[in-house]
Amino acid sequence: MTALLGYQAALLARSQRWLPPLILYVAFLGIGVQGGQPILDSLGYTAAALLPVAAWLVRICVTNEPPAARSCVAVAVGPGRAHLAALLVALATAVALGVVATVAVTLISHSASADNQTHLSRLAAGAAGLLATAACALLGTAVGALTTWPVLRSTGRAVPTMLLAALLSVVVTGSPAQAAVSGLVTGSRSGTVPMPVLPLAAAALLTAAAIAAACALTSRRSP
Repeated sequence: MTALLGYQAALLARSQRWLPPLILYVAFLGIGVQGGQPILDSLGYTAAALLPVAAWLVRICVTNEPPAARSCVAVAVGPGRAHLAALLVALATAVALGVVATVAVTLISHSASADNQTHLSRLAAGAAGLLATAACALLGTAVGALTTWPVLRSTGRAVPTMLLAALLSVVVTGSPAQAAVSGLVTGSRSGTVPMPVLPLAAAALLTAAAIAAACALTSRRSP
């Protein structure tokens, strides 16, 4: 599995297809986050903006190989394992991107509540932001896994579905990503630092199920 992960990571790095989602994420943060803003609000925005980027990275990793190369890898190691490696590399890339952004936002933000009346621990806020970021990266990976090949084969249907699912995952009540982000925003208003452990656990379970379903379906469908 290590060799597969290295292969998929090398494909992603050499393709330079990661540049557009990276630029999109930086643009999101440049618009929505500024130095001196309340820390939890900024961290919530940082986490939410990562979700569609994670879904996009999944689509990039899954479609990086030409069909012939994908078939060769599938024959050598099994289609399920080959697909799993692509999904895990996308998730790891999204998490790494989110961690860097969260640390940077934690350092430049004002460690206070939304009304500037309550001081908040920068370390605790950063930890809460990392949990929320991980939840959004996981759910974005789930969205990507369920809206690209082999679940949806048509690009014309897959891309709009991915965008809509990513948006709904951020705003619909009951979504782990929405719970994690809204928890940070609510904490900023109340002057407390919530730890979104339950949303993270729910996102992990949903993502594991989505990845398992996508990998199982990969074994039944040819590229």
